[in-house]
Parts: sequence; C-alpha cells; structure tokens
Amino acid sequence: MADLTPTPDRPGLHVSKPSPNAPATGSAVCHCGASATATGDSQVKALVEGYTANHGAAHDRTGR
Repeated sequence: MADLTPTPDRPGLHVSKPSPNAPATGSAVCHCGASATATGDSQVKALVEGYTANHGAAHDRTGR
C-alpha cells in the first residue's frame, strides 16, 4: 500500500484507527504551509474539524 501521509508536495488529511481499541492518529498538511498531527480519538476529531473549517477545501491556491 502507498504511504498516505500528507506532505507539502501532496497536501491533505490522513486519519488512521487500526482497531477499535487503538487510539486514532491523524496528520494534515495544507498547501498554505500549515501542518498538524494528533493522537487520540478526540484530538483527531478536532484536527479533522479544524482542517475542514480552515484548510483544504475551505480555501484554494487562488486564495479564495
């Protein structure tokens, strides 16, 4: 399987939870240069919500 971890060259959001008993992990990189990581279900949920609200599809390379 390919490495799905986002990088500055391949921005995005990646979340993993290998089993119901394992904590979730997440990483996000935006083309604007922002990046973040999180461990634990509630922290990853906050990461996803923040990325969705402020990065990724919330703005594009033209600044919209």
